[in-house]
Amino acid sequence: QVQLVESGGGLVQAGGSLRLSCAASIRTFSSYTMHWFRQAPGKERELVAAISLSGGSTYYADSAKGRFTISRDNAKNTVYLQMNSLKPEDTAVYYCAAGPNRVKIDYWGQGTQVTVYS
Repeated sequence: QVQLVESGGGLVQAGGSLRLSCAASIRTFSSYTMHWFRQAPGKERELVAAISLSGGSTYYADSAKGRFTISRDNAKNTVYLQMNSLKPEDTAVYYCAAGPNRVKIDYWGQGTQVTVYS
């Protein structure tokens, strides 16, 4: 059974930083493109960042460029999202996801809440 477990969310003041982690119980973790999505109240879920199998290629939404960094450690079956210069509009539930490519998702985590206050 595949599980993705996020951690690292919390309450932070605007301008602060958080580092999200997602531990995956996937035997072939290095075969999956990993993603971070977020969903704010009343809004659709949106892709924030994605990282290729080896970590050599990354994608960022415009809202994340220059502030967020996605990375992965295939030896630890873990993907990270370093979030700096956080803004109140970054407040959302953040989800980790795994799929065979950047557009298809096979597995979702349960989400971790990030709340940024001004």
